[in-house]
Amino acid sequence: MAGFKKIFFLTLTVSAGFLAIFWRDTFDSELLSGSHVLLTGASKGIGEQLAYHYARFGANLVITARNEARLKQIEEKCLELGAKKVYSYAADMADPRNPGMVVQFALEKLGSLDFLVLNHVGYDPLMMWNGNAENTNWLMQVNFLSYVQLTAAALPALTKSNGSIVVVSSLCGKIAIPYAASYSASKFALDGFFSSLRQELALQGRDVSVTLCILGMIDTDSTKEKVKNLDVGLVTAYPVPESALSIIKGGAVRAREIYYPWWTTLLVSVRDWFPEMREKIIRSSFQEKSQEDGD
Repeated sequence: MAGFKKIFFLTLTVSAGFLAIFWRDTFDSELLSGSHVLLTGASKGIGEQLAYHYARFGANLVITARNEARLKQIEEKCLELGAKKVYSYAADMADPRNPGMVVQFALEKLGSLDFLVLNHVGYDPLMMWNGNAENTNWLMQVNFLSYVQLTAAALPALTKSNGSIVVVSSLCGKIAIPYAASYSASKFALDGFFSSLRQELALQGRDVSVTLCILGMIDTDSTKEKVKNLDVGLVTAYPVPESALSIIKGGAVRAREIYYPWWTTLLVSVRDWFPEMREKIIRSSFQEKSQEDGD
């Protein structure tokens, strides 16, 4: 197993070199100046940093999350950073009535919509699935169905503006890991729905881009809380501001998918080569931690 791991990571390193040589950053911040953006999950973590970046680029923003007081603080800071207009709307995406109302509010305040940035997320602590179907149902509503509901409500406006849908997802939506069955299910659902929707929009001649953002472990407070009792040996947490900027750049240039950090794209590229060996490596990282805890 140790020898295979060395070969595996050597392959990733060589591939990363080629990726760095051929990749070009075509982002121009002028693409966002004066744009109209609806951003969900904006009260903390990646969403908060997304709001600040959009503000610096001169966008008009509607931000939403559950915490109204925190949204007001972020609204004020966005204005200080250069946002042309900022409005906040407190809403819980576990309630299926709220996505439509959020989009209606955004259109009333902004008049049109260029970017729908879907970032909110419901978290579970990493643990074995215990048969709690109700919790899975809640996660599917927050992490998947509300994304669909927001998209359905916003799509007419995005069609008029030739706008963009930016979907913040996870490596757990491409590669399953233990202790995250319900969370992974919601993220795999995002991948399936929005990858299909992208093709349907093209067939319909609607110039609305769909950017799926695949993130590894990001250094947010929510992630720290989720994994505090379980150290995953193969994963490092990466900076929140950098991940947020990668998401914004990908949406602005209408990329099909973006990956952050760089090695996530390589993992996804080779995920089907040796599926049994891949799963053994993933499980071993958890087993090694369990053995350490038992010593």
